[in-house]
Amino acid sequence: MEYVTRIVIIGGGPGGYEAALVAAQLGAEVTVVDRDGLGGASVLTDCVPSKTLIATAEVMTTFDSSYEELGIIVADDTPHIEQAARVVGVDLGKVNRRVKRLALAQSHDITASVTRAGARVLRGRGRLEGMQALDGSRKVVVQAADGTEETLTADAVLIATGGHPRELADARPDGERILNWTQVYDLNELPEELIVVGSGVTGAEFAGAYQALGSKVTLVSSRDRVLPGEDPDAAVVLEDVFRRRGMNVMARSRAQSAKRVGDRVEVTLADGRVITGSHCLMAVGAVPNSAGMGLEEAGVRLRDSGHIWTDRVSRTSAPGVYAAGDVTGVFALASVAAMQGRIAMYHFLGDAVAPLNLKTVSSNVFTDPEIATVGYTQADVDAGKIDARVVKLPLLRNPRAKMQGIRDGFVKIFCRPGTEIVVGGVVVAPRASELIHPISLAVDNNLTVEQIANAFTVYPSLSGSIAEVARQLHTRKMPGEA
Repeated sequence: MEYVTRIVIIGGGPGGYEAALVAAQLGAEVTVVDRDGLGGASVLTDCVPSKTLIATAEVMTTFDSSYEELGIIVADDTPHIEQAARVVGVDLGKVNRRVKRLALAQSHDITASVTRAGARVLRGRGRLEGMQALDGSRKVVVQAADGTEETLTADAVLIATGGHPRELADARPDGERILNWTQVYDLNELPEELIVVGSGVTGAEFAGAYQALGSKVTLVSSRDRVLPGEDPDAAVVLEDVFRRRGMNVMARSRAQSAKRVGDRVEVTLADGRVITGSHCLMAVGAVPNSAGMGLEEAGVRLRDSGHIWTDRVSRTSAPGVYAAGDVTGVFALASVAAMQGRIAMYHFLGDAVAPLNLKTVSSNVFTDPEIATVGYTQADVDAGKIDARVVKLPLLRNPRAKMQGIRDGFVKIFCRPGTEIVVGGVVVAPRASELIHPISLAVDNNLTVEQIANAFTVYPSLSGSIAEVARQLHTRKMPGEA
């Protein structure tokens, strides 16, 4: 009788379901243990919902900022004296119903794909039970919602349980006025005055989206600028856009507490100042879902933050146990989680595998304009981690940008001196998530700026700026270069 490798995956997010598809394709017997629905937070409460909401906000922003310049006339009944008032509004209840519907449909599609591939989906909460057996197998106990338990035997286990919103002790979300990012989709009316606490990616995305939808937004940042982890030039552009559109950006202002006072929310800052709004969104990071799973008892090493330690092929410190996604703290991106999950299965099942290389990962901040990055960063260059030349070209010089009324953004590329190999890039523009791809290909395949410069681009196009930056890098030589 032919032996079939048994794989148990705990968590059905991108790291889990992508791993399930690979393992099933390679002939393993796969069980996915999932609590809330395949797709995980990425599909149900985070990436898919937020980007769907942002898509509506993007239409609002484009209309508000461009229609007059492009010569578009809006005929309505607004009295002439009030013509400066907004004539386009949003039904947030309808938007959020669409958000939830699309997220659920995506989850169902993923479930269908996984089951069609031959994997079993088991609803419940999974935990490791004890150390590895003498035959190398592991035990996973699955507790269903009704309290019943089932024990699974696995040759390998993948932990892909993700994370959940971090909470401040004095700013607990109530789901009505004080919210975390999973609760905003229950709102039926647009917040009149929204305070967003946290200026990282999540905070910036929601602040920009609700500002575009019509809320009066205050963004509370404990750092000197918004998006402290992103390219500084990009952050400056975005903060300028935020302020120009009327957002109140409060830098170096750490929130200490948030409390409801009737139908209002009071946020107290560390320096004693108090700001008020109709709603408050807490976007202060995430906590890994690693507690109560028997990990340390099973030999899985956790970092002080609670994240699972992994190597570049997704192995944990425990034989036969792998981990992927936000629970590892490697890079909180769905694409990275999926790659970690696939790598884990390729590695355990003996297929060809390349270790995870974070310097080829492209990421995007879905603000307006978007901020897309790949490879080495300006911070790496400034810190001396890599010797690189850089050219930045504002989009204002691009003919297609002029035609579309695009005023903000740039293309920046980093290349090695001498070889001119592309090692990184930044694009700040509408749809930067699409424009970053040619730079990602260059970074991943060690292409030179000359090769990018010599490839044809459409005229006029925003991608023409990528070729132009490459041409400038190719022709500009630093002192001492050949």
